[in-house]
Amino acid sequence: MREAKRANPRGRRTEKLHLYALFTQVAAAMANPHRLELLDLLAQAPRTVEELASEAHMTMANTSQHLQRLKRARLVLDEREGVHIRYRLASPAVARLWLELRGVGEQQLAEVERALDAYRHRRHEFETITPEQLMQRLEKGGVTLLDVRPRAEYEAGHIPGALSVPIDDLPHRLDDLPRDTKIVAYCRGPYCVYADLALEQLARRGRDVARLEEGVAEWQVAGHPLAV
Repeated sequence: MREAKRANPRGRRTEKLHLYALFTQVAAAMANPHRLELLDLLAQAPRTVEELASEAHMTMANTSQHLQRLKRARLVLDEREGVHIRYRLASPAVARLWLELRGVGEQQLAEVERALDAYRHRRHEFETITPEQLMQRLEKGGVTLLDVRPRAEYEAGHIPGALSVPIDDLPHRLDDLPRDTKIVAYCRGPYCVYADLALEQLARRGRDVARLEEGVAEWQVAGHPLAV
């Protein structure tokens, strides 16, 4: 009997490897830069194939193929809206997985920091503010918070107290913003340049500015509520 029990775990080797093979479906689906960008976009708001193709600068056919791969791995879900198909993340766990993957890459790969500097070449020129500092200042009323993402993303969920000023609309709304408070801008997180572009325009007008590096995905994963 004892020998049979000892042999039993080795007899289950095939089943164990099958478990690991199932997990590789998720890893393989994420092992593509275009699909990671699609997940990053869907962490902001659900979108149609057409909208994702436009945001990611890909063809409709290519975007659809990548989305089907993510769908087979159960990372995204789709639903039909008339002639359009809208995609969304399958669960908040998918957003957390993306942020964890990103965090490991930042910690283990020195190249990430260099690549980020090349992409956001002015990111060190502006003051940054933490979520905790932001919440304290919002409570005291000494800050104006701008969400410079597209309006649809703001409507899907935004940091409480934020004003929607899409980056393309900012030049026409500069004079409408309060002059006696610090202006804090945020966008899709640390891999988005919209907030940097907003701060450049505001700083040229002599405004006191700062950036919140975190976006709504990071804000929510940290346990803070979103407004809709």
